[in-house]
Amino acid sequence: MSERAGGRGHGRSLARRLRIEIIAAWRTVRDPRCPWHARIVGLIVTAYALSPIDLIPDFIPVLGLLDDVLLVPAGLWLFARLLPPGLMEEHRAALAADAEKPRSAWGIVMVFALWAGAAWLGWLWLAG
Repeated sequence: MSERAGGRGHGRSLARRLRIEIIAAWRTVRDPRCPWHARIVGLIVTAYALSPIDLIPDFIPVLGLLDDVLLVPAGLWLFARLLPPGLMEEHRAALAADAEKPRSAWGIVMVFALWAGAAWLGWLWLAG
């Protein structure tokens, strides 16, 4: 089954698009041009989308995922409707431009070094 025919890739592309929309909403919330009422809605939506706590737990069949599938897109739609025209698109474009920039491996090296150092200190503390 091809990606266009509703295969596995279609779900992944929707999830990827939703992730991009949530990050763009977070960037827009932090923009000083964002109105206060839109900022409140945006904060609630992004906090809910990024939070491990759901209204309906994910382990409940169908209903657990239904809240994520309905509430997050509806909240993002409302948030976008409350914004001045073009503001959300501006942040989507900036996000796309950031994704095309080359990435440095130094961030990964630093995180690994911090975890290795914490593990070594933990081992010293337990051994000592």
